[in-house]
Amino acid sequence: MTLNDTHDPALTSWVDSANRADADFPIQNLPFAVFRRRGTQEAFRVGVAIGDQIVDVHALRTLRVITGTASDALEAAHGSTLNRFMSAGASAWTTLRAALVGMLRGDSSHRAAVEPTLVPQAIAEYALPATIGDYTDFYASVHHATAVGRLFRPDNPLLPNYKWVPIAYHGRSSSISVSGGSVRRPHGQLLAPGADKPQLGPSRRLDYEFEVGTFIGVGNTLGSPIAIESAEQHVFGLCLLNDWSARDIQAWEYQPLGPFLAKNFATTISPWIVTMEALAPFRTSWQRAAEDPQPLPYLDSPSLRSGGAIDMELEAFLETKRMRSDSRPPHRLSRSNFRHSYWTVGQMVAHHTINGCNLSAGDLLGSGTQSGPQPEEAGSLLELTSGGKLPVQLPAGETRTFLEDGDSVIFRAWCERAGQRRIGFGEARATISG
Repeated sequence: MTLNDTHDPALTSWVDSANRADADFPIQNLPFAVFRRRGTQEAFRVGVAIGDQIVDVHALRTLRVITGTASDALEAAHGSTLNRFMSAGASAWTTLRAALVGMLRGDSSHRAAVEPTLVPQAIAEYALPATIGDYTDFYASVHHATAVGRLFRPDNPLLPNYKWVPIAYHGRSSSISVSGGSVRRPHGQLLAPGADKPQLGPSRRLDYEFEVGTFIGVGNTLGSPIAIESAEQHVFGLCLLNDWSARDIQAWEYQPLGPFLAKNFATTISPWIVTMEALAPFRTSWQRAAEDPQPLPYLDSPSLRSGGAIDMELEAFLETKRMRSDSRPPHRLSRSNFRHSYWTVGQMVAHHTINGCNLSAGDLLGSGTQSGPQPEEAGSLLELTSGGKLPVQLPAGETRTFLEDGDSVIFRAWCERAGQRRIGFGEARATISG
């Protein structure tokens, strides 16, 4: 992905809130979501974030200020989901992005016409940005895999295949929801220490998993793999993803086929999808340690090596009921970076399809828990507490080994680099209910 005029760090917008140094959504970002005004019966429709506002794509379409091929792209973005626009491909995405920048930039002559289409984010509610036909969860962080493996296999934390093949399983798309809701504590079979038979009960070792979500744009035909060189041309953008995990249910059920009820009860994603084009200034080289196996040829390419990783800061926060009642801010649990991922977005797409599996617009890939090399960069409570043995210390004397009812987990992320405008992802938030 090459840089163009839409990435110019000197660009400002007539939407003043987009020009703040700490804004998640400057004119260089322009992520997509599906929204409506909160508390109304309006139809959900596509919107584009700019500062603390949303450009209503439905209202923009009626103005007829976007013409030419960009109007075709705008028409594809019109609707209650992003699937049609996702499937339109990179040319449509790039064309509409350029037109939006032209309308929103500070010297635009379209301000008077476009300004009435803005809706404050403060009064918006969100739906899933796309109809998600299929969901696949990867296991792409070697630091997470090693830390968790060490809890169960101290002498051999990584299984022999990990550094050769991107590990994944197929999740449940029907239980994916957008940020801002609640997650009901799951029930399942639990085997207590020393017991000879399981009991049905609520999970007591409920955990979060900080992941990065990848939305597929253009799909592929069944039987036709996607080559690593073109894999990212099939990716529309990224979001934040919390793949909740009931560790005690999983411990009993996962052999021999892996997670089931421990994972299929809930996945939470952020409402905003940041496009791959917006992320272009934050690409970085991807390297595999010399002592590690190098990827097989179908998972390797010069472009992957030079810019396959994404420099994306990740932060996880916990807000307890007591913090809310005491008006305390959420407590930061960890901070890491997506560039530590052992497998990249392009490699996940290429491997997913190497057997001919077909992906479709709106399909979602989770990266797996993203943890960094240091203990404080862990992307789950399982790691932060050493399997529940070392409670996390919270403000005002509270502690946690795993999540309690009323706890809210909040994910935030952003990209920044010298000489470029910082862009953010908003947040993914949900609260545990009993």
